[in-house]
Amino acid sequence: MEEILKVENLTKSFKLSRRQQKSEQTDLTVKVAVNGLSFSAYRGEIFGLLGPNGAGKTTTLRMLATLIKPDSGDAFIDGKSIISDGQAVRGKIGFLTSELKLEDFFTPDYLFGFFSELYGVDRTVSENRKRIFFSKFGIDRFAHVKLANLSTGMKQKVSLVISIVHDPDFIIFDEPTNGLDVLTAKVVTDFLQELKSQGKTIILSTHIFSLVEKLCDRVGIIIDGKLVALDTLENLTREQNIEDAFFALYEKTARGSI
Repeated sequence: MEEILKVENLTKSFKLSRRQQKSEQTDLTVKVAVNGLSFSAYRGEIFGLLGPNGAGKTTTLRMLATLIKPDSGDAFIDGKSIISDGQAVRGKIGFLTSELKLEDFFTPDYLFGFFSELYGVDRTVSENRKRIFFSKFGIDRFAHVKLANLSTGMKQKVSLVISIVHDPDFIIFDEPTNGLDVLTAKVVTDFLQELKSQGKTIILSTHIFSLVEKLCDRVGIIIDGKLVALDTLENLTREQNIEDAFFALYEKTARGSI
């Protein structure tokens, strides 16, 4: 298997405000969100980061996408460092997160063209991709409607197609079905499988067990910023389903056994 992602001891911490300390019921002034994370991903696979809210999944993916810098460690995407080759990395990846906020004033048609131009996609190629994606996701009927007037599901579809206007081989999806109705979630998960069939590598973070079971080839379970398990989905579910495997590890972590 060809390694396309190599993560080496990524660590990231954040200062806590008094309000955050109170919310998290802690006296600590610094929270270690990601603690020495290391793993690899291979070309053409869907790698899942599974963990509860606050486990460090989003922070990890934001570091991989070069949106924030790690305190220490590094990661390499197709041989490019997220620290020293950030611009090259950004040109190679697609990144979708629920935190992505598109300007409500613009239309899907305008945004697709804007991001295509931003990535240097040829206009003819861009128009062809837009036609295919807008038809596939039902965006074509709303192409000239302002985002402010679109449903949550349609906004997520628009965000999805915009994240891959440049046809990247490496795609990062942070909770891609979060907040979606079952029909829209099905469209998104089917598309992720389609991307995999095209040889794309997908890093997927989620807390939804059924999504992991349906999509992922390998899974890293992350709890309190640490990777507590990493294996193929087949091996992790050999003796129990992924939900039971997760909670068994979670209980061990809580007892300090891991």
